Amino acid sequence: MIIGELLQKLDNIGEDNVILYFITRVLKPEVKVSSKVMDKYLFKVYQIDVNDEIRRHLYSLTQEQLNGLIKRKTELHEYDVITDDTSQLLSYQMTNKAMSFYDVVNNQLTSNPPKIRSLEEIIVNEELWAYCVGFYNDQNEWIYTFRKILAAKVAIDENDSNKKSKLQKAIRTIFNSKSQKLELIEGETVNLDKQIDCIYYQDTFYIAKKTQFEQIIGLEEEYKRQANEVVAELATTNMIEGLEIIAKQIEQNPSIHKKLVRLTKLGNYHGLDVKMIKKMQKICKKYGETLKLKDGKLFVEDENDIALTLKVLADYYKLGEVSGKAYGTYAGKQLQTAN
Repeated sequence: MIIGELLQKLDNIGEDNVILYFITRVLKPEVKVSSKVMDKYLFKVYQIDVNDEIRRHLYSLTQEQLNGLIKRKTELHEYDVITDDTSQLLSYQMTNKAMSFYDVVNNQLTSNPPKIRSLEEIIVNEELWAYCVGFYNDQNEWIYTFRKILAAKVAIDENDSNKKSKLQKAIRTIFNSKSQKLELIEGETVNLDKQIDCIYYQDTFYIAKKTQFEQIIGLEEEYKRQANEVVAELATTNMIEGLEIIAKQIEQNPSIHKKLVRLTKLGNYHGLDVKMIKKMQKICKKYGETLKLKDGKLFVEDENDIALTLKVLADYYKLGEVSGKAYGTYAGKQLQTAN
C-alpha cells in the first residue's frame, strides 16, 4: 500500500531534513472579494525557520498519522466529487495547470520559497491558508503534508493600533506545570494541529480529510465554475425548463456544486428525451416523489424541484442486486457486467 511505502521512505529520512512552510491566499490584482469570477485567488508559499524541538514534533506527528492509516487498514480509492465513505483514503492527480494551487506544488515549493521574519508582515495583506511540512532525502525526493489553518488558530500582538489584521484577538495563555500558574504568551502564535489533511508525493495527493483538502487546493471555486458549465450543457438538451433557477442557486448554495459536477461524470443528460423523462417520473412516483413536467420537459420552479431533478439525472435511486433493497445516493461507481 502507498501509505506503507511513504512511511518507509519517511523512516529513512533524518529529522534534520524537515522544513515547515506557510501557504497564504491572496486576491489576484484588480479582483474584488465580491467579484463572481471563479479563479480569483493566488497562493503564495513562505518558508519559516523552526527549532529542533518543533522539527522533531512534526516528524513524529507525521509518522503517527501514517501508522494510524495503516492500522485502520484504510482503503485507497480514486477521488470522487461525491463520496459516501469519508473514512477512505483518496488519491487525486494534480494535473490541472489552470488551478492556482498547481503552482504551489509544481513551482513554489521546489524553488526555495522566501523566508518570513514575522507573521504580521504577511497576514496584513494575505490570508494564512495552510501549513505544509516537507521531508526530503539525499536523492532530493520529497514528501509533503498539508493541514488547513483556521483563523482562530493564529494570533499576533495588538501593540500597534494601526495593524490591519482581521484576525480575532484574544488573551493567549499557557499553564506552566513548573510554576503551576497560567501565564501569558507574548509574541505571534500559530497552533500546529496533531493531524494532517493530505499528503503530496510524485504529482499525487493522498487525502485523509476530504473537506479540508478541497478547501486547501481551491476545489470549491473550481466546482462552482464547473457547475455553471453543466447548466450551460443542460440547456443544450432543450428538455429542462427553469434552468435559470438552478443557475441562481449556484451563486447562493454551494452544496449543489458537487451534485452538478457529478452529472458530468455520469453523462446521463446527454441522452435526455421524452421517453427517459417519463421513466424518471415513474421512478419518482414509486418513491413518493412528484417530478414536475411541462410540455414533456422537466420543469423547475423552486428548490425542491432542483433537488429532485438532480437526483433523477444522477441516478440517485439504486437497487441492491443481492438484497433487492432500494438505496438513495449520489455516490457510486459504474460496474461492467461480465460477458
